[in-house]
Amino acid sequence: MVLNLPSEKVKPLSSTSETATLVVDTAREELLASIKNSLGEAVVDSHLKPGDDLWILVRTDAWQASLKKLRDVHSFDYFCFLSAIDWMPSPYGRGEDDPTEPAPERDTTIRPGYAGGETRIQVFVRVVNSTTHIGLNVKADVDDTTPVIDSLISVYAGANWHEREAHEMFGIDFAGHSDLRNMYLPVDFEGYPLRKDFPLLARMVKPWPGIVDVEPLPGGDSSDATNDGDES
Repeated sequence: MVLNLPSEKVKPLSSTSETATLVVDTAREELLASIKNSLGEAVVDSHLKPGDDLWILVRTDAWQASLKKLRDVHSFDYFCFLSAIDWMPSPYGRGEDDPTEPAPERDTTIRPGYAGGETRIQVFVRVVNSTTHIGLNVKADVDDTTPVIDSLISVYAGANWHEREAHEMFGIDFAGHSDLRNMYLPVDFEGYPLRKDFPLLARMVKPWPGIVDVEPLPGGDSSDATNDGDES
């Protein structure tokens, strides 16, 4: 399906009856070029999905300054959310895996997603230009050993709560944030629940509910249900 955007052009890739289309998103292409020009070397990488969305990866030390310029120069005045992601494959497997079965062989390669990255954990923020309604995802690496990055509270006041949550769940420090208290967990809680190496004990001792057999109906058991089905 092709989005009907004013800036969009559709070019055929072949002359067959089932012609594939190439979406050219002029608005985002021009925006990305403008961002790269104004942010300069702060932009490490980028990714554009025509007719869909836009990502940029900025240097960790340019995180706050880049967002301020995106707000002031490119009118990304609406703050949606801030969070983090741990790209390390879980050493405990997936939630769907049955812990009573032998562990499958796993790929432990860290793949940082759109616009790349060099570290296991990244911080990302979603901002939107409220006039053009075009959104932008901005990412930055945080150090694996000492995960710290500048706070965005001075740029977007709404980042306050989001940074506290990312600190609590991922163990990321936001330099300049004066109130990184836990919101959900006890103050003496150890570990960071949204990191992939945090053990979810409930999933380690029993299978994920979605893969176990359905419980028998009241008044009978699974064998009765099977026999009844055979007799019919």
